[in-house]
Amino acid sequence: VEHRMKQTFKRLVPPPLWTALRDSYDALRRLPEVGPAYLHPWRRESMRRLAALKDSQRGRRAFILGNGPSLRQTDLTKLRGEFTFGLNRIYLLFPELGFPTTCLVSTNDLVIEQCRQEMLALSIPLFLTWRARRFFAAAPEPLPTFLYTTYTGPRFASDARGRLWEGATVTYVALQLAFHMGFDQVILVGVDHNFVTQGQANQTVVSEGDDPNHFAPHYFGKGFRWQLPDLATSERAYRMARAAFESAGRQVLDATVGGKLTVFPKVDYPTLF
Repeated sequence: VEHRMKQTFKRLVPPPLWTALRDSYDALRRLPEVGPAYLHPWRRESMRRLAALKDSQRGRRAFILGNGPSLRQTDLTKLRGEFTFGLNRIYLLFPELGFPTTCLVSTNDLVIEQCRQEMLALSIPLFLTWRARRFFAAAPEPLPTFLYTTYTGPRFASDARGRLWEGATVTYVALQLAFHMGFDQVILVGVDHNFVTQGQANQTVVSEGDDPNHFAPHYFGKGFRWQLPDLATSERAYRMARAAFESAGRQVLDATVGGKLTVFPKVDYPTLF
């Protein structure tokens, strides 16, 4: 009912007014979060770390590793020595690879809730959503870097110390982090942008067996709770990311083998080395 009322109201008002009202409503909804997001000691420490990372990687390139099945068709050993952003459960590949990603980024509440102990056991920097603090009874050692991510208020943030719109995908958050750090070139690998499992966007489901949507059948294996993708919102976010990088004289390339994403210029993975 709420959704139908929202769509009806959207049709009745001019687009500029609708956008202004929507953004104002989103801002009001976020007000209770603002104080802790900027003043809590854990967040203050995170902001201090992020300040030290600002533009620290100028002149370098980075790879963002998605978790699609195409990773099985990609020679990831070539990434040894490269700066890599790993996403969500990419660490399941570490024993096979023989090395970890440079860091790990995760923003989905369900993933962090079910995998936090595995993530905390890693010896690489963690970038987690600030909402995830509720899954930690005490300050974990070492403390993850908490990012103030939100579901609403579409934007591309050039400074990761403030609010980051999630864009319905952790890949978008990683792109904002990469921009914050100053990377001149960012290359997507394993971002297939294609899911076998169908259903309503953002709906929470429970896996009933092997996972066909990621690089390993046990990635979201039987009994794992996860949310169906919102590919349309993700594409909107990716277009914002491309515009932000290009306006700054930087670029995002897509080296995913057989990927369905069409927002970024494609590049043949082997030619990068």
